[in-house]
Amino acid sequence: MEIRVPQLPESVADAVVASWLKKEGEFVKAEEPLLELETDKVVLEVTSPASGILTKVIIEQGETVIAEQLLAELSDTDTVEQSDKIIEPPMSPSVRQSLAEHALDYHNIEGSGKKGRILKEDINGHIDSTNVTVSTTSKQQTSNEQISKNLDLPKKSKMNATTPSIGSEESAQLNTTERPQKRVPMTRLRQRIAERLVAAQQNAAILTTFNEVDLGEIKRMRQEYQARFQAKHGIKMGFMSFFAKACTEALKRFPEVNARISGDEIVYHGYYDIGMAVSTERGLVVPIIKDVDQLSYAEIEMKIVDYAERARNNRLDIEELKGGTFSISNGGVFGSMLSTPILNPPQSAILGMHKIEDRPVVVNGEIVIRPMMYLALSYDHRLIDGKTAVSFLIKIKELLEDPASLLLEL
Repeated sequence: MEIRVPQLPESVADAVVASWLKKEGEFVKAEEPLLELETDKVVLEVTSPASGILTKVIIEQGETVIAEQLLAELSDTDTVEQSDKIIEPPMSPSVRQSLAEHALDYHNIEGSGKKGRILKEDINGHIDSTNVTVSTTSKQQTSNEQISKNLDLPKKSKMNATTPSIGSEESAQLNTTERPQKRVPMTRLRQRIAERLVAAQQNAAILTTFNEVDLGEIKRMRQEYQARFQAKHGIKMGFMSFFAKACTEALKRFPEVNARISGDEIVYHGYYDIGMAVSTERGLVVPIIKDVDQLSYAEIEMKIVDYAERARNNRLDIEELKGGTFSISNGGVFGSMLSTPILNPPQSAILGMHKIEDRPVVVNGEIVIRPMMYLALSYDHRLIDGKTAVSFLIKIKELLEDPASLLLEL
């Protein structure tokens, strides 16, 4: 039975074999994951069409594939007994061939692949480390002998107080060691992110305006209603739902910020799809929460938690990454105090949240300690004027500092 690359999402031309979850000779059940394919947008999981033995891996990890390309072969059997008869080491045929060429025992090599699978990189690293050790030892022995000869010292004699000192250059030769470095290929997602970030800066006139917001009233509301909110909705009341709602209300008042440039035209969106930036091991992804104006605070919190969890487990659908009219990036979860977020094309603006810090501020002529956050709005100056951007950010500040008006849509 042939295992082939499934049909790739629209606008995705090819993919890379990110990792094999099963190894040759291993028994797999129907619908059990076999491997992961990484595109420049999402990670796709390829499952087994039936129970059987994975008899042959054709495409190795790291190789590029296209739709319908043959990946592996599976025996047409569903008997577990047959799987017990095939005991293969955790490696692919090409890895076994490389081990044979270099006369290496795979038991001496630690695999860095999933579930300890041995990769070609592990073999190369093992060979390099062995060569470095041998080479360094040989160099040190040669250097010591040469120094002893130049100083007219016996090779095995110990240096005493009357022994001439060794020059700095000769000492450096004795202490010469290899400086380690590691090269790894960029993931397809990170390559795509790099391209989009450069394109955003090249194709838009990005400007950033700043302000600060007092989150004391929202913190008070969360403390007062948190238990009841969680009991009713099964999820905690966070800050992000307030920010999503505040941005939505501000976008209604300033439609230019919710628009985008398309050639010589401006496209005004009559809906509010907010992108929430999520950091993952593979890079930054921005899943979209659609129609935020029609969602409750609890529904927004549920969406955020679900997207964040699935993004970190590479389980987002490509449709969940499409579109978006505005984005929010929360660097505060990492401790950032202030930053200038980059636009998420083709959107025209993005709000940057930061760490909440208790700071002294003046309220009604008195110095008080309040939970403050710096806000940053990056925007495309080709479409959004400075006055509009500043007014938009001030509206967000006002809504967050008076959440009652936000809840009443005032």
